[in-house]
Amino acid sequence: MSNRLDFAKLAQLRNTLGFQAGILAAFALLASVLLGLTNYTNEGIIQQRLDEDLKKSLAEVVPAALYDNDMLKDTLNIPSADYNIGAKETTVYIAKKAGKVNAVCFKFTAPDGYSGAINMIMGIDRDGKILGVRVLSHKETPGLGDKIEVSKSNWILNFVGRSLENLSKQQWAVKKDGGEFDQFAGATITPRKSVQAIYRGLQLFKAHQEQLINP
Repeated sequence: MSNRLDFAKLAQLRNTLGFQAGILAAFALLASVLLGLTNYTNEGIIQQRLDEDLKKSLAEVVPAALYDNDMLKDTLNIPSADYNIGAKETTVYIAKKAGKVNAVCFKFTAPDGYSGAINMIMGIDRDGKILGVRVLSHKETPGLGDKIEVSKSNWILNFVGRSLENLSKQQWAVKKDGGEFDQFAGATITPRKSVQAIYRGLQLFKAHQEQLINP
């Protein structure tokens, strides 16, 4: 008789809102625990992949002969809110050889590309000359704006050796605007905004030059 009553009570309990909510909460908790364990397990692998991608990008814009340190660990954070490069603070990777700073590198953004933000990375030597620029990601029009990619054209290579000292403010523009750099047929906005962002990146470096080359 007792067992029958217990089963009857259990059947009634299963139909109550509280019981069903409890079951849902238990499954949600179990799912959260499993998800947390998965994230914890994969976190190290994900970070390793991100570091590998960043090292590859750094190597493209800072020649290996200029440093013998680990740039991923040798960094400085500088304020950048006034430069419209996509961040209030920018992490600068320092390239040193035998303890001397030879170059720096940082990521920045042209927030106003034709189809959205254009994310780039730039290497600059201690004197303020560009060592290299690469586009990390963008949403520009395929076949037109994507010529900012080094895999699509050599346009981005034209910035090597340029600086605030060897080009005037007016020259830091596309030729259509009276500047030094080519625009693309049918896609002037993309190179225009890229040039402007690179110029602002150089201004950021100049503002913190002493701090960066003499950390």
